[in-house]
Amino acid sequence: MKIDTWTLRRSWDSWTSLVPDPVGPYWLQLAWTAVFSAMVALGFTVLGFALHADSLADWLRADRWLHWFGRNLVVSLVIGYAIHGLFEAVGRLVGPARIGRFTAPQRVLFYGGIPVVAVGAGWPLGIWLAGGTVQRNGGPIATVAAISLLVTFVTYHWFGAKARAIEAERRATAAQLKLLQAQIEPHFLFNTLANVHSLIDHDTARAKAMLGAFTDYLRASLGGLRRDEVTLGEELALAEAYLRVQATRMEGRLRFSIEADEAARHALLLPLVLQPLVENAVQHGLEPQVEGGSVAVRARVEGDEVVVEVRDDGRGLDASPAPTGRRGAGLALANVRERLAARFGARASLTLAPARPGTLATLRLPREERREGAR
Repeated sequence: MKIDTWTLRRSWDSWTSLVPDPVGPYWLQLAWTAVFSAMVALGFTVLGFALHADSLADWLRADRWLHWFGRNLVVSLVIGYAIHGLFEAVGRLVGPARIGRFTAPQRVLFYGGIPVVAVGAGWPLGIWLAGGTVQRNGGPIATVAAISLLVTFVTYHWFGAKARAIEAERRATAAQLKLLQAQIEPHFLFNTLANVHSLIDHDTARAKAMLGAFTDYLRASLGGLRRDEVTLGEELALAEAYLRVQATRMEGRLRFSIEADEAARHALLLPLVLQPLVENAVQHGLEPQVEGGSVAVRARVEGDEVVVEVRDDGRGLDASPAPTGRRGAGLALANVRERLAARFGARASLTLAPARPGTLATLRLPREERREGAR
């Protein structure tokens, strides 16, 4: 998987929000735990020097820094991965939906209790691995208790605050998405109506066909706005109505085909996830070409996954922007990826690849079907 800025940012958000299905490869989650543990180790090293260094010369001894930072790092890594493992195990056992509905006392117990258990279990092992010994007297027990309380305090406030911030960001993104979904692209709307108007006098049949396809498009798109999930079959119907409008407008310069097996058509999909891929294929791949081209939409079930492909034989990913072309493909695809990550985590993906000629967009997501009685 390609590691870009978006993946790193979302992987960090996944780590700080403790979700069971993180964005990006799992090794990144382990890497974030290592980075956090190193920061804690550095903090304890500085604190140790502040408490025990007698002079400036002690602060400037690199060998002492390496020695104590190394020992603190071993202990911090053991405790960090113990906390990581417990959070993940309990999170998967309880479920993210239930965690999101925790009351304040339950949240304190979840974010505070797990670090206490992990520190109690990880501290003796970390000390042993670092080459020290764990004495069974009041001093070390008090130290473990103090560190447990400190780690609990930091963990609760850090992860709790990050979880609240990420939840607020998701709600803002969802509200923005609703606004974007409610806005029909002005260019497509006015261009279609203008074409219908111009065809009425000399080609009534084409005008009627375009208006019928446009009506189907509006019905499908506006219907999807009222639901959080639709079936792939409904999204394919929307894509077909859009392509029929564009094919009529482009007067034979656009050819298209849509194929999907029955199992794929019943799979659930987020509204208006497929549509941007089809629109990009037409607007940025075929429309700038004088000769036009074709768009092929294919959907199938592969095991527990649904795979949707949108292939065009247009200008391709490496083509320079057309002088009259409209911008927005990158923003639309980023929006799709954000929504997939928020809903499915790392289990869904959207990739673009050269098709030679043209472009192949591949959408992969877990196979889910609508439950009986759900709307």
